[in-house]
Amino acid sequence: NFGVDLSFCCFLRFDEIKEGDVVRHDGKRSDGYLEHIFKHAAKELFGMDVKEITYKALKNKDFQEVTLEKDGETVLRFAAAYGFRNIQNMVLKLKKGKFLYHFVEVLACPGGKNSCQAQTEDGKPDKALLNQMEEVYAAIPVRLPETNMHVQKMYQDWLEGMDSKKVQETLHTKYSAVNQTASNLDIKW
Repeated sequence: NFGVDLSFCCFLRFDEIKEGDVVRHDGKRSDGYLEHIFKHAAKELFGMDVKEITYKALKNKDFQEVTLEKDGETVLRFAAAYGFRNIQNMVLKLKKGKFLYHFVEVLACPGGKNSCQAQTEDGKPDKALLNQMEEVYAAIPVRLPETNMHVQKMYQDWLEGMDSKKVQETLHTKYSAVNQTASNLDIKW
């Protein structure tokens, strides 16, 4: 028990969903939370309305960076790390204190989530299926979470309002420095 009351799920009945009820977040693919969070952070933190973001491939196509500049200074730095090789490199850089990103979208599948789902039975990528999946996903209407009635209802019924103490305790994290001690739990990559 993690102290989470899931009774709010009672109003999210999947058997009552109609065709027009299915929506997606603002991102080009199903793994594109980075895009939504980046645009939202730019608007909320810096008053900038970002319409399109540009991914810059760094070491390979599965490790990309997105930055926001204001007055010649980089104010937001996000990364997308897909595949175990990139996750491993990210963890090593984190340990060395050389990974300076505000947000990182991490997925085990190289190429992101859709490329893991678009595979043949022998585990090889099926580019035609991947393209078809991306087209279907792109056709689903976008609805920002803050305008979604189900999200608003969850905030009201379960979280006691947008700025409640329960929101802070449930959805926000706090950084706490951890003392470095040697243990058998240390990961050696």
